[in-house]
Amino acid sequence: MDDTKLLEFPCRFPIKAFGEKGTGFEELLLGLVGKHVPELGRDDLTRNVSRNGRYVSITAHITAQSQQQLDAIYQDLSDHDAVLMAL
Repeated sequence: MDDTKLLEFPCRFPIKAFGEKGTGFEELLLGLVGKHVPELGRDDLTRNVSRNGRYVSITAHITAQSQQQLDAIYQDLSDHDAVLMAL
């Protein structure tokens, strides 16, 4: 393994995104991440609602194939106005 790499692919990887609750955010996340991970389904998602119930965080648990794939997913999430933050 190259010591400069942080991840060895393929690997399980959580992608968390935050948005407003009740705006179709789960479907949006499935579409954005699913474009890069076609096998992604609802069973691969975990959801948490904020204390005040206004926001939701959704974590997509994927098997990442490459750093380029992860970069493309994060770029698509960051480019979308409904995604408040992606980790």
